[in-house]
Amino acid sequence: MRLLVHRSLLHATRLLSTRTVATQATPDQKWDLYAGVLVERLPIVTKTLEPIEAKFKQMLDQIELEKSLKSNHELRKETEKQQLELLKAGKIDLDSEALKQTAQDLEDAYNEEYARFKPAARITEADQKNDIRSLDRKLEQTLVLLVEQKLGSKSHYLLPQGAHKKGESLRQTAERTLKEYCGDDVQVTFYGNAPVGFYKYKYPASARTEAQGAKVFFFRSVLKETSGNIASNKVKYQWLNQEELKKQLQQPYYQSVSQFLL
Repeated sequence: MRLLVHRSLLHATRLLSTRTVATQATPDQKWDLYAGVLVERLPIVTKTLEPIEAKFKQMLDQIELEKSLKSNHELRKETEKQQLELLKAGKIDLDSEALKQTAQDLEDAYNEEYARFKPAARITEADQKNDIRSLDRKLEQTLVLLVEQKLGSKSHYLLPQGAHKKGESLRQTAERTLKEYCGDDVQVTFYGNAPVGFYKYKYPASARTEAQGAKVFFFRSVLKETSGNIASNKVKYQWLNQEELKKQLQQPYYQSVSQFLL
């Protein structure tokens, strides 16, 4: 029995030693760290209602109208109508100032002002020209910023990303990267200090030196209302919605990005 236990321990020791040697013989895999930035331009107008949504809204409006009380304007209009009938019958004598501007006069003025009001078009000139660099397109949808970047010998449109520098936090790397690509005119608000997504890729064998690939940590940000656009001579860029992103970005990069898109 003791002999069997001794042999088992010896076998386990030899196996562990073999694995340790194999592990030590494999060099550590080094990866370059990058910070990427998801910049969103949020919708400017509410989305156009679908037919079933419009029908449901109409039903709710009708229910609200039937259950609502009369407004002050409606009550004033009824009171003035009663006073006018009594005045015509000679039963009361009202001061001329009392009827100088009636509720009906106000209502007519409101209707006239409303008739002159013309809402801005939902389909803009940028939509008609399909100007993918304009922020004045796809007003009902969220747009995401892509910038042209060179990876190896080829250029691709990706979320802005930059290499991490020693002494920086990844959030600081993301802020610096966005400034390098977009300049000072593009103002954003970052949602937090923690990344919202992750993607890694290996370099081509011919391009590998110290690191075998890159790991990119993405931070989410939203464009401020007072922000300007990117200088056209600084970098090539695009503002795309989700459908356009799916066509522009390659797999598996798009799959990783789509997991933290709204």
